[in-house]
Amino acid sequence: MRTIKGPAVFLAQFAGDAPPFNTLDGLAGWAAEKGFLGVQIPSWDRRLFDVETAAESQDYCDEIKGRLAEHGLVVTELASHLQGQLVALHPAFDIPADSFAAPEVRANPQARQEWAVRQLLAAARASRRLGLDRHVTFSGSLLWPYLYPYPQWPEGLINDAFDELARRWRPILDAFDAEGVDLCYEIHPTEDLHDGLTFEMFLDRVDDHARCNIMYDPSHLLLQSMDYLAYIDHYHDRIKMFHVKDAEFRPTGKTGAYGGFQPWLSRAGRFRSPGDGQIDFGGIFSKLAGYGFDGWAVLEWECCLKHPEDGAAEGAAFIKRHIIHVAERAFDDFVKADANRAANRAILGLDAGDLS
Repeated sequence: MRTIKGPAVFLAQFAGDAPPFNTLDGLAGWAAEKGFLGVQIPSWDRRLFDVETAAESQDYCDEIKGRLAEHGLVVTELASHLQGQLVALHPAFDIPADSFAAPEVRANPQARQEWAVRQLLAAARASRRLGLDRHVTFSGSLLWPYLYPYPQWPEGLINDAFDELARRWRPILDAFDAEGVDLCYEIHPTEDLHDGLTFEMFLDRVDDHARCNIMYDPSHLLLQSMDYLAYIDHYHDRIKMFHVKDAEFRPTGKTGAYGGFQPWLSRAGRFRSPGDGQIDFGGIFSKLAGYGFDGWAVLEWECCLKHPEDGAAEGAAFIKRHIIHVAERAFDDFVKADANRAANRAILGLDAGDLS
């Protein structure tokens, strides 16, 4: 068993153009005041972090760590969700996802994808320079427009897409392996890796790559009506990262899982601040601790109702309250007898026999 580290916070949802949210130092002071011990940094936000510089400069990475340490914080992981999305993007998303890329490669799908791959490779090197051993990203979406099989899928469409997804990601996984860093895919609707079966299909095609792992966020599983606790039982060996994000799913006679093209407030499935939704975090923290999860519990705050300042402050306390300081010995050790094979055989009514 392991005691989960935390609380930490993903900075992406809090970064902004106004102080203190427009610099890493400003956000670090804010996070420390809220009670966080670590920060997960979005590698696409140059207001906070330059992943290309970090990939090449140990001095820059040491400076980043030093600036955070002044606030009592550490970097928990880097994130590359936006760049990962562009590694495998269906043309239907070209225009809305173009803003994820550097201006010079927009409206050029091939150049954009090549840029995204370079960003991932930089993130692998930067993670190693920061002393990190895991990283989170998205798989991208080649198949999402074809989620529901009508019109019927052409024969081989699904296999071809997953073959291509694996072809694109295998060299990136190898690069992360060379740096000693796990690449954790956030299992997420709109990504081709959005549940257990899709992860398995991908994992099989990358030959059970040791660096192919999971960032576990129960909110995305709840909104698919999945058993998010059993998910841990199935995939705990591959779960290397953890986002603490709550959600609620309240289908009605008018709408359900697909949401009816409604804004978040009107959807049946909604993200909520930790403790305000339906997710059994007590069960999650217990399972992860029992399986020896050795990573951070990182707040990813998204809520359609609550103010982010309240969500952050409550989220830090929520995580701290749920972290289980695991026992170093069994609670009933005080009545445990020492090992004695002869005594054991006597208890069972057996001859002592040859105990050699």
